[in-house]
Amino acid sequence: MRTMLVSLLSVMTVLAAPAVAKEKLTVYTYDSFTAEWGPGPQVKTNFEAQCGCEVDFVSVADGVALLNRVKLEGASTKADVVLGLDTNLTVEAKATGLFAPHGPVSGVSVPGGWSDDTFVPYDYGYFAVVYDTQALKDPPKSLKELVEGDPSQQIAIQDPRTSTPGLGLLLWVKAVYGDKAADAWAKLKGRVLTVTPGWSEAYGLFTKGEAPMVLSYTTSPAYHMIAEKTDRYQAASFAEGHYLQIEVAGITTTGAKNPLSEKFIQFMTGPGFQDAIPETNWMYPAGKMDKPLDPVFDKLVKPAKDLLLSPEEVAANRKAWVDEWLGVMSK
Repeated sequence: MRTMLVSLLSVMTVLAAPAVAKEKLTVYTYDSFTAEWGPGPQVKTNFEAQCGCEVDFVSVADGVALLNRVKLEGASTKADVVLGLDTNLTVEAKATGLFAPHGPVSGVSVPGGWSDDTFVPYDYGYFAVVYDTQALKDPPKSLKELVEGDPSQQIAIQDPRTSTPGLGLLLWVKAVYGDKAADAWAKLKGRVLTVTPGWSEAYGLFTKGEAPMVLSYTTSPAYHMIAEKTDRYQAASFAEGHYLQIEVAGITTTGAKNPLSEKFIQFMTGPGFQDAIPETNWMYPAGKMDKPLDPVFDKLVKPAKDLLLSPEEVAANRKAWVDEWLGVMSK
């Protein structure tokens, strides 16, 4: 009887004991990454299975908005990892003092190579004008044709103050037009249906038929061909070349105190993360995959030239170039 009572009390003590909380990793990213159709759900499931922890994704509209939020929160940010900046923002991000160096990584491969002690790439792609073949029979074949084309054939673009694609178009125009960029924007302005805070809003307007063109990526048609079995939406190939985007993640100084942050960065470059990229984020993988790319990716536009301004040049001029753009677009 005594033995039974002791056993019963032991069971009751175990049942009454509070559950041990799982370790937690907080990742700031953009909203299309965390959408149910984005890579976020797969990445969360795969990493949680590996680490036995909990991943909390916190999303904002787009990549530039990510940096703005971290800068606003400062040293009190809840982010352990920030995922979704690109090379156009890395110098500015480092200058905040809010990011910490990462440990050694291997298997990373992007155009032009990679060497950075703070940020690690997880995918890359090329900005493009994606058009609706049913609404536009003769798409622009160059940035010049886009700038000087028929104003009735409109395009939805993103705001460079909040969106990495929006900033990408700004830098694309600057890379091609240089000191005459303001004149190019003045001509293009008549074709701009709207300027959205992020990529998702602009692409949604495009697929709803509000505009025959949208600023997106050369890889965007792969989604429609694979998921929707349609060739309706295609990327226009531009004679001057296409601006390259390399997306990166970094550990915050707050996150450097969390061992899960470094584990996530290492995980990010492997198959558990990379296998999800091509057919959920619709970009090219920057790390190791266990499965081949769908043959559809061989049908996509191959840029005649990679355009990419250095992170240092972008950091030194971004504010002035955005102000130049705003001055033209707000008139």
